Amino acid sequence: MLRVNEKELLTRFGFENPWWSNPDTLDRLLDGKRDRAYLPLFLDLVRKTEVRRAVVLMGPRRVGKTILLRQTIRALIQDDCVDPKAIFFASLENPIYRGWSLDRILQIFMRDRGLDRFAEFWAVFDEIQYLEEWEAHLKVMVDDYPNLRIIVSGSAAAALRMKSLESGAGRFTDFLLPPLLFAEYLDFIGETEAAEGDIDILNRHFFDYINFGGFPEAVLNPAIQGDMARYVAEDIVEKALLRDLPSLYGIDNPNELYRFFASMAYNSGQEVSLGELSKETGIPKNTVLKYFQFLEAAFLVHRLYRIDEHGQRPRREMGFKVYLTNPCLRAAMFSPVHDGDDPKVVGAMVETAVMAQVVQSSMIHDCYYARWRDGEIDLVLVNGTSGKPLRAEEFKWSDRVARDRSVVGNLISFAKRHSLRAAVISSKTHSETFEIDGIPVLCRPVARLCADHSDTARFILDVIGIHPRGNDPAHQDRAKVRERTMRRPANG
Repeated sequence: MLRVNEKELLTRFGFENPWWSNPDTLDRLLDGKRDRAYLPLFLDLVRKTEVRRAVVLMGPRRVGKTILLRQTIRALIQDDCVDPKAIFFASLENPIYRGWSLDRILQIFMRDRGLDRFAEFWAVFDEIQYLEEWEAHLKVMVDDYPNLRIIVSGSAAAALRMKSLESGAGRFTDFLLPPLLFAEYLDFIGETEAAEGDIDILNRHFFDYINFGGFPEAVLNPAIQGDMARYVAEDIVEKALLRDLPSLYGIDNPNELYRFFASMAYNSGQEVSLGELSKETGIPKNTVLKYFQFLEAAFLVHRLYRIDEHGQRPRREMGFKVYLTNPCLRAAMFSPVHDGDDPKVVGAMVETAVMAQVVQSSMIHDCYYARWRDGEIDLVLVNGTSGKPLRAEEFKWSDRVARDRSVVGNLISFAKRHSLRAAVISSKTHSETFEIDGIPVLCRPVARLCADHSDTARFILDVIGIHPRGNDPAHQDRAKVRERTMRRPANG
């Protein structure tokens, strides 16, 4: 059989690296592409060359990873004065690279350029998961080439994370690029001022975000917005579930996985259990559990676990809530959601949109929901060390709280039980701060809370005086993303 030869690889290298001959081609490739708010944070990580580690950029499909890599290359050339010919890029999703090892591809480039193992240059590999044993080769490359700076990306986020933890401990640094936050979405459409403006206008933007706002291309292209089913269901979800995950994990029945995900997407925000899902779908419990692991690996869903009124996890896990990490996946697979639709559906998708912001926080692993016989709290933040509840929030798409304080009954009861100094409840349009039984309660429109979580953070800081992870660099990075997004001009 014929096999791709080295000459053909070199030709491909030239095509994928046009800046070798003309650096201005990067501006043409990136024309019309908006910067993600995460770009400066990623550049800060890439530029820390004193630490010999490969940077692993992770995230779901179509959130802008390839564009971020090209923007990084442009910044290295234009801002850091790196020689364009010292930056090698390869998109490993292309079939021409199949059957070649990562190290072999690099050696072909180095031999063509006359570079030895001590040469200083950059290697950028996009969609690295398509190469066999990439993590082992990457680990060796970090060790063997002391002056090589390596950046790689991949779509199945947690799959890459697991492999990096197994094979590259101390040699890989992970960076997760999520779907657009609501604050980023407002920036992309040039409506950052809407976060503080007319709440009705902001709410309209909020539902647009729920329906198509998670993907940069969809936000900037009206044609995609008009055909989200094809763009998301076929180009993103089907490729992840029917191609990427089966190839990574050896899934025997990808169609069953796809149907399982469709069911989870339709029920985003609902409480489920392994036993219930097994009974409803006819899929064994062990397989259901594996499917959740796969879907989380593709950064498609997040599971939020339950605590009781005492703040304790059940000894036997009875249930958990499942959330899409990107709310527009449900709208694309089924139908758009509008204000005035079935309140249960609207409420679940509003809650999903809130969780899409929360899941990017460094605190997400300390977040739970509380449920007991007579009550429920949508989100509880606990101290990761002591397990003590620190903060409680309820998400509502109504203004009932303005006329009926009983809406916050569960919040107040939970706050008093755990000596919380404050509680938060969202609304549709109503803003107010009030006090019940000595517990200050912040009420803000849910769209405003999503657009600027610092509003809630300031309230908590004012009342409590501390933040559970105020010194956590990861948390500070997320705060920088929102702050940078909300402050920069609409034209980026």
